[in-house]
Amino acid sequence: MNASISRTFRAALWTGGVTLACLTQAQGLKASGALLTPAAAAATRSSAEPQTADRIVVVVNSEPITQHDIRSRVQRVAQQASRAGSTLPPQTELVRQVTEALILERAQIQLAKEQGIKVETSVLDDAEQNIARQNQMDVARLHRQLESEGMPVEEFRNTIRQQIMVQRLREREVDARVRVTEAEVDRFLAQKRDNPGADLQLHISQILVAVPESADAQQLANLMSRAQMIGEKARAGADFSNLVREYSDAPDRARGGDLGLRPAERYPVLFVDATRAVKTGGIAGPVRSPAGFHVLKVLDKKVAGLPDDTIVQTRARHILLRPSARLTETAATEQLAQQRSRLVAGQADFAAVAREISQDGSAAQGGDLGWATPGMFVPEFEEAMNRLAPNEISAPLVSRFGVHLIQVLERKEVELSPKAQRDQLKQLVREQKMEEAYKRWIEDVRSSAYVEYRDPPQ
Repeated sequence: MNASISRTFRAALWTGGVTLACLTQAQGLKASGALLTPAAAAATRSSAEPQTADRIVVVVNSEPITQHDIRSRVQRVAQQASRAGSTLPPQTELVRQVTEALILERAQIQLAKEQGIKVETSVLDDAEQNIARQNQMDVARLHRQLESEGMPVEEFRNTIRQQIMVQRLREREVDARVRVTEAEVDRFLAQKRDNPGADLQLHISQILVAVPESADAQQLANLMSRAQMIGEKARAGADFSNLVREYSDAPDRARGGDLGLRPAERYPVLFVDATRAVKTGGIAGPVRSPAGFHVLKVLDKKVAGLPDDTIVQTRARHILLRPSARLTETAATEQLAQQRSRLVAGQADFAAVAREISQDGSAAQGGDLGWATPGMFVPEFEEAMNRLAPNEISAPLVSRFGVHLIQVLERKEVELSPKAQRDQLKQLVREQKMEEAYKRWIEDVRSSAYVEYRDPPQ
């Protein structure tokens, strides 16, 4: 790959180093923030480097933040905003925000060191290897690319180390202390369901019995009776789409009367009020509007922020080659590309090839991974799998485990058990509480730090 590595890294806006979305949760990390480009990193060298002609702007406890640190960070933010087409705040406000971000970074790293948080060399090595894999290269090539863009390898590794330290500090000080009670889950659920407000989403299908503006009382009565008859048929179990085609006067008749899933506020208030007490699959009406009489079927009703009642499960299989000293990642990719060509052409059987060459535990089952729910696989694998149609075979995919070929066999929608829904709700409440706790914690870290302003930042 000849493209600059910085094209495959995402520039960080406010964080000072490299957050590692590609590390596994088993290492105690969560994906957050963004990857720092080597070019940007080279422009934002640590203040530990000698800055003979630089002036100190702020001292955080005993560590200085220099004008060079602030100017470099501002430059990186501006470059990122330019690439994203974003609008920056006025220069004075931008400098203030960047300075505050640097203060918070320094304070957190210092606190992590005080608490004895360290990063094992093996974890650092794994992080570096995963970053290389995400960029379709080996570690040696990653090092060469970094050096060519002006960033020493040790500085890059130190930046990674600091980010892991800060993440571990947060997990120890915030995440591990958050507890969720059953009563909190009940309150969250009640608040969402009883007062959905703008969070309510409706999916409605309608049958319209149009009423002409010139209709007299007898015509109106006849049309109302027609609408009531349609409603009775719908409630008795008649196919609603057939009723639409037979009776509806609405322009959406060709679509089976389907009005789509949309926020409740985008539906007429009349429809929202009529379906408020109706469950999914239920019938409401007829209700009168200026256009006529409407018979409504609730196809779906959900509250944004609550888990769905169903999930889509995917059954897939894969072939995995693990790069090693004898098999480079490039060679593994080429080998699987050749196998894919044979499979697509019908010259080989996927299960047979998996049993023959796959280096995963699923090889004996022809690579079959069984039915998987969302979140079971690492993100890069799951994202590629979700893009595949049934029976489609992916191009070779590099993940943290190696190089894969993936084939989706089938998908199905599964209703979640009450316990599974409850577990999802509990996780939602936990994430909400962790975010609130983190905000309080970061305020405490900031207020506890000794911050001395030496010179106005520019």
